[in-house]
Amino acid sequence: MKWGNVGERGRERPVVISRVGTAFDASGVVARFSGETLRDGGLDRVVDALAANELPAVDITGQRVGAPLQRPGKIVCVGLNYRQHAIETGADLPIEPVLFLKAPNTVGGPHDTVIIPPGSRKTDWEIELAVVIGQEARYLSSPDVALQYLAGYTISHDVSEREYQLERGGQWDKGKSCETFNPLGPWVVSADEVPDPQSLELRLWVNEELRQDGSTADMVFDVAHLVWYVSQFMVLEPGDVINTGTPAGVALGLPHQPYLEDGDHVRLAIAGLGMQQQTFRRA
Repeated sequence: MKWGNVGERGRERPVVISRVGTAFDASGVVARFSGETLRDGGLDRVVDALAANELPAVDITGQRVGAPLQRPGKIVCVGLNYRQHAIETGADLPIEPVLFLKAPNTVGGPHDTVIIPPGSRKTDWEIELAVVIGQEARYLSSPDVALQYLAGYTISHDVSEREYQLERGGQWDKGKSCETFNPLGPWVVSADEVPDPQSLELRLWVNEELRQDGSTADMVFDVAHLVWYVSQFMVLEPGDVINTGTPAGVALGLPHQPYLEDGDHVRLAIAGLGMQQQTFRRA
C-alpha cells in the first residue's frame, strides 16, 4: 500500500491507497501521517483498520498532495553516496558513510513551491531515495536485519545551497536546512512493495532537460548498510527519515554550474515511487 496526506496546507487529511489504486480516508484513526503518528503506533492502527475494511473509500482527484510524512523526528542525510556523483564533484569515495542532519521543518509537499533564499547564488537540485523508519533501531547487529526496520520508501528532493554548504565554514547543515528545502513524496510506498531498493531508477529534469539519470545500484553503501550504520551512532525512531544520497548530474558537478533561478521548474521521478514537480521562486 501507499500512504500520505492530501488537502490544503495545514488542513491535510491522511489517506492510504491500496494495491489496486483505491484511496481510503484514515482520518478516523489518525489526524495525519507525521513523525509523531508513527512513534505513537498510528501507522499500525491504520493498517489494521484497512485490513478490517473499516476505512471509507474517498475520491482525492484534484486535491493537493502534501508531504506524506509531516515533521519527521529527524532527517539523516548521506553525502557522496553515489560513485559517479563523488567523481563529478572531485571527491574521493568515502570509506564510511558521510552523515549530516537536515532540519525537519524543511519538509514540504512534492509539488509545493520551493523558495530560493535571499541572496542565494548556488541553489542546487538533488533527487534522492528516502527511507522511512518504522521501528526503533539502535545498535543493529548487522545490515542483514536492517530492512526489517523500515516502514517504506519515498522520493526526497534534497535541495542544497552550495555556497552556504561549502564556502561559509562549519558543517554542511547550513546549506541544507533553508525553508522548503526538502520536498517529500508524493507517497510513502510500504517496504513490502519495494523488494529490491538497489535496483531503482532515479531521474530529474530542470526545465524539461534531463540532468540526473541514475540508479540506486550505483550507491557506495546500500540502504541496508546505511540503516545499520546510522543505528550505531544514534537511535533511529519510527518517523525518522534517511536521505540516501544523490546520483551524478547536480549543478555543482556540471560545466558552467547552472544553478537554479527564479521561475525554474524541476521534475523528479523514481521508478515505482511516483513523481514530484516544483517551481522555484526567489524570496
